[in-house]
Amino acid sequence: MSMLVGPGGAKADLYTPVEDAASLSLVDGPILVGLTVIDAALADRRNERLGLVVANDTPITAIEPYFGSIDLIAITFPSFSDGRGLSLSRRLRRAGFAGTLRVRGPIVADQFAEALACGFDEVEVPDAMAARQPLDQWLGAKDIVTDRYQGGYGEGESILQKRRAARQGAGSDRQGSDRYE
Repeated sequence: MSMLVGPGGAKADLYTPVEDAASLSLVDGPILVGLTVIDAALADRRNERLGLVVANDTPITAIEPYFGSIDLIAITFPSFSDGRGLSLSRRLRRAGFAGTLRVRGPIVADQFAEALACGFDEVEVPDAMAARQPLDQWLGAKDIVTDRYQGGYGEGESILQKRRAARQGAGSDRQGSDRYE
């Protein structure tokens, strides 16, 4: 069991993971399946809600055909230092996916605000991580961490954009004073 965290706090996880097509008929309610099972789940369509699990390096072209049929996309992060899932979530939102986006895997509480700014709605925190970083740390980090590395989302400039502007400002001051010396 894992902890599911949204911007407002803990959430109930309504989706049951299903690993193979043979197990589809064994589960009632919303299910979460991978790309290898999604077509069988759509054909079976016993479940009122359907979620799709994808790796953080999955091409958007493999996911986009299912936008109209799924309610949730869970992007698997192999480690907290692998940010490709953040980029994928942003691309999914730009492509028009309006359902729920979920981080699935070991990110840390300090990344919660970044994940939300990239378009994620919730984070599935593995038990080991939840034991080290309980819910109050996740909610506190959401409001404390305000700077972000990735541009093109959220409000204001990213850390990298701020650094570039500071360098350019310092460079133009130096250039102006060096011209006539």
